[in-house]
Amino acid sequence: MADRNRNRTDDRKSLRARHRAALLAVACVLVAAGCGGGDETKPAARSPHPVERAPVNGAKQGLPGMPPLIDEHDLYAADRPGKLVPQVKGFPSRIYVPNTGSDTVSVIDPKTYKVIETIPVGVQPQHVVPSWDLKTLWVNNNRGHDLTPIDPATGKAGKPVKVHDPYNLYFTPNGKYAVVMASMDRQLVFRDPHTMEIRKTLPVGCAGVNHADFSPDGRYFIVSCEFSGELLKVDTEKMKVIGQEKLPFDGAMPQDVKISPDGRTWYIADMMADGIWVLNGDKFDQPKLMATGKGAHGLYVSRDSKHMYISNRGEGSISLLDFRTGELVDKWHIRGGGSPDMGGLSTDGKVLWLSGRYNSEVYALDTRTGKTLAKIPVGQGPHGLAVYPQPGRYSLGHTGIFR
Repeated sequence: MADRNRNRTDDRKSLRARHRAALLAVACVLVAAGCGGGDETKPAARSPHPVERAPVNGAKQGLPGMPPLIDEHDLYAADRPGKLVPQVKGFPSRIYVPNTGSDTVSVIDPKTYKVIETIPVGVQPQHVVPSWDLKTLWVNNNRGHDLTPIDPATGKAGKPVKVHDPYNLYFTPNGKYAVVMASMDRQLVFRDPHTMEIRKTLPVGCAGVNHADFSPDGRYFIVSCEFSGELLKVDTEKMKVIGQEKLPFDGAMPQDVKISPDGRTWYIADMMADGIWVLNGDKFDQPKLMATGKGAHGLYVSRDSKHMYISNRGEGSISLLDFRTGELVDKWHIRGGGSPDMGGLSTDGKVLWLSGRYNSEVYALDTRTGKTLAKIPVGQGPHGLAVYPQPGRYSLGHTGIFR
């Protein structure tokens, strides 16, 4: 994401000098990174708020129209290995990789670890996002100001849809709205999830809205603002900001957001603080930082809901958090180093796929051993890749948050 601003010199002028300096600093760190070894380590870091096995909060008072939870103890109960819903079972298994510097999407066959197709799309594609109904993959062409739809049944791209500044894309848990993270416009734009027509534009008082996740009842979501180092809490139904706080770290740059399986704890990756913030979303009080590694970036929940994988882009590693204890229990290093960014899990949960943001490659890692299975060359600046199809009843967006 830091490199996104190097490509936007006009937009960057509007950011404060402190954040420009932070962006340049992190770029230097990331370019220099590349020394990850093959040995695993077992850090003893502990979350300030260990997760307990308790019923998910608000399970009986969900957002109107939102499908009820399958398991009140586990938000990710629908994401078990191989649990594909009927409408996606016929889709071929593919890895869709948006290349921000090449204006293309590389399509990888996970069985052969080979790129089998390169799809031209719009300018600066950032993320490939599964739609709420699982029928479409939307390529977010950030500086082209449009979305390219891809049919996951055929792999064919359709006619682009005009959408201004679509850095990232989410869907409300009831499927009523698409939520465009208009990063440079400083807006959350609520749109029709099919036509993408605007329903409401919500200006925000922070810079760089980019990632989000939803509460168990779907009634609010938390958004990271990477350029001003802030978090937002947004009322889903009212489409209104109900909370805003500054992270307690000078130069903070929050990235991915993920809620724990029991719905009680939120985690926010921070690439400048080199760790994850641990937060009580209901209280929206001041979070505490847990160090994970340089350039902490993407957050992914294992298929059994026991662990979270944390990509540390600045050091070429992945940290493992145990949800039950709140501790970091392992760290894997990508063979030969790398810059792991965004991605997702294979249908069976045995492979973690991550883009190599500064290495023009994609990584496949064995989730049982941490071994690097493959490093696959793709286009320039690979970013928010989507593994598709995946288990789950519906998508909340990003590279695949399924419930």
